[in-house]
Amino acid sequence: MSDPVVLFVRFRPKPEHRQAAREAFEAVVPLSRGESGCREYVLHIDREAEGDLCLYEVWDNHEALKSHFAQPYTSALSQQLAGWLAEPPATTKLTRL
Repeated sequence: MSDPVVLFVRFRPKPEHRQAAREAFEAVVPLSRGESGCREYVLHIDREAEGDLCLYEVWDNHEALKSHFAQPYTSALSQQLAGWLAEPPATTKLTRL
């Protein structure tokens, strides 16, 4: 069995889009958690970087993550975020110790 895919992704919405971005993510979280291969999909807000949203994800494997990106709601969220973010998402790939 392969190691799980673990990601930490930081999103920095423009101030005028912070609430819309948060609501869009909150709508996608339960759908993502219900996907086959999703172990964790947890949304956080950064207490120090006002408005930053942080996503911690754990997937069984790369195929499960690829399937997640192919979902219509994931694609729709990505399209929305393209106009809402002040900078590209910062993705960190992690390995549990």
